Amino acid sequence: MFDVDTATARLAELNNLAEDPNLWNDPQKAQKLMQERTSLENQLGGIGRTERELEDQIGMIELGEAENDEAVVLEAENALKALKKDVARQELEALLSGEADRFDTYLEVHAGAGGTESQDWASMLLRMYTRWAERKGFKIEYLEETQGEEAGIKSATIQISGHNAYGWLKTEAGVHRLVRISPYDSNARRHTSFSSIAIFPVVDNSIKIDINESDVRVDTMRSGGAGGQHVNKTESAVRLTHIPTGVAVVCQAGRSQHKNRAQAWDMLRARLYEIELKKREEQAAADQAAKTDIGWGHQIRSYVLQPYQMVKDLRTGVQTSDTSGVLDGDLDEFMAATLAQKAFGTAPGQIEDVD
Repeated sequence: MFDVDTATARLAELNNLAEDPNLWNDPQKAQKLMQERTSLENQLGGIGRTERELEDQIGMIELGEAENDEAVVLEAENALKALKKDVARQELEALLSGEADRFDTYLEVHAGAGGTESQDWASMLLRMYTRWAERKGFKIEYLEETQGEEAGIKSATIQISGHNAYGWLKTEAGVHRLVRISPYDSNARRHTSFSSIAIFPVVDNSIKIDINESDVRVDTMRSGGAGGQHVNKTESAVRLTHIPTGVAVVCQAGRSQHKNRAQAWDMLRARLYEIELKKREEQAAADQAAKTDIGWGHQIRSYVLQPYQMVKDLRTGVQTSDTSGVLDGDLDEFMAATLAQKAFGTAPGQIEDVD
């Protein structure tokens, strides 16, 4: 939980460091410190504004009641309701204080067994997360995409860059289940499809991950192309496989093998760092779900489009009938509930009831 006294002391320390003329001799260290400083200023400033707004609106209610002015009371009550929502948001921001939460993130989508159905579902999930990122104003970069035979995708990797991108999206790792009337079934039967989401942070230069090059197998291949005159005739795509762990990454975004190789090494370091993070975190059960079979018994969320409309998170119980909104990127409620559950075993807005 966000500790105001500790944060205030740390901000004072950072302000002193910011006045050191030698700070920018190390630009990477300086940038990291300034980012931390800005984050603490925003959090502490938000708490101060909340306290002042609360006092002001309580005063307005007392004034309205004293003068029997119902309009003033109603306006102040509405302002308090809005303030409550803002406090819930601040509670969530306070939960994003993990070692890697502030980092950008890689997001991988993998279709499960089921051919076209699962591959189409994988493409729907990819769109859902890109829409969520666009709503946040985050930057999206496509690193790898393998198309399905008839429709959809077999797999894809994107990089999402923005404040606390990994902290938010780490809640989405796992298997996602879709139930719908298949658009690919001429008999209009109901189908169940599975696809998995993997999330791992983009580590910066302050995080040192040592990898023995002899432990990594390097494979090159032709990147996927549009065909015809646009087909990629050179082996520019790169796959790295870390032999001790079995972790494999692929990058084909760049036109040159050199660029793709460098990006793939960054992705591999991020994957291995994520493994170390998970070893230190007490999340074994949830993390294991993201690494097991893509099928029954392992899903974290169900998306039912037929015979009724419902999206339900099986970890927190949060559900909604607004399936179109969720598939268009409206995921904050699910992410918030999972963050709060992991930290307190409760839902956002109820944190004050926890000792």
